[in-house]
Amino acid sequence: MSRVRATSRTLVVLGDPVAHSLSPVMHNAAIAALGLDAVYVALPATRDAVPAILETFLSLDIAGNLTVPLKIIGAHAIHDLTPGAQALGAVNTFWPQDGRLAGDNTDVRGLLDAIEAVDAEPPWLLAGTGGAARAAAVAAAERGVAVLVRSRDPARAATFVEWARTLGVDAREDDGTRAETAINATPLGLLPEDELPFIAERLDGTHAVVDCVYAPGETAWVRACRARGMRATDGRTMLVGQGALAFERFFPGIDAPREVMRAAVDRALRS
Repeated sequence: MSRVRATSRTLVVLGDPVAHSLSPVMHNAAIAALGLDAVYVALPATRDAVPAILETFLSLDIAGNLTVPLKIIGAHAIHDLTPGAQALGAVNTFWPQDGRLAGDNTDVRGLLDAIEAVDAEPPWLLAGTGGAARAAAVAAAERGVAVLVRSRDPARAATFVEWARTLGVDAREDDGTRAETAINATPLGLLPEDELPFIAERLDGTHAVVDCVYAPGETAWVRACRARGMRATDGRTMLVGQGALAFERFFPGIDAPREVMRAAVDRALRS
């Protein structure tokens, strides 16, 4: 990391939890590589605290990111949203602009990077109904693929399906139909004791999986799927993809050093 000075610009990631986040590792590597006077830090924040925190950040000229589970509440607390963030109703990137707080969602492009990495085919089986799942729904709309939605709360799944259909997605609640691709858009996998997002039998016939979660040595779910011969990627591909676009929001006119960012993430995740 570059030496922090009194003049250094502060960038943050807010989450609950947030100690696992590799955004500081990734962004500080990019900042150092380009010789920028800035520092990126992680701060814990609850949903209820987000609106007040963001207003304080505006007064301090602080930009940054929102991660689980703050992306949807962030969309309600930020003044000016890009069309993409408006469509999702979820924000992962914010910055001060013309005296107001602007927000974008770079998760869709990051998720598409991960989908392309495993040559994902439809239909997609999606676990989750939060911000990352919304990004998956928008990605599905862009690709014109059908989505099966799975949640531990059937009511949330039904609400999500209804919302996804407003985007033009051929979405329905998971009915057991064979899926070519499975996507974990839940926080499951952040902790070693977490259960897997899908039972093994549900993925019979599935050939590719995308995990939005990352962990040292890859997540248990990704390892299990690889052992079954599936093409699999964990959340680092999505992390770098969305992070590079966020970096370019923080520093307009500067290209994010994606290879530096990916190398920093890979080093941090070595088991």
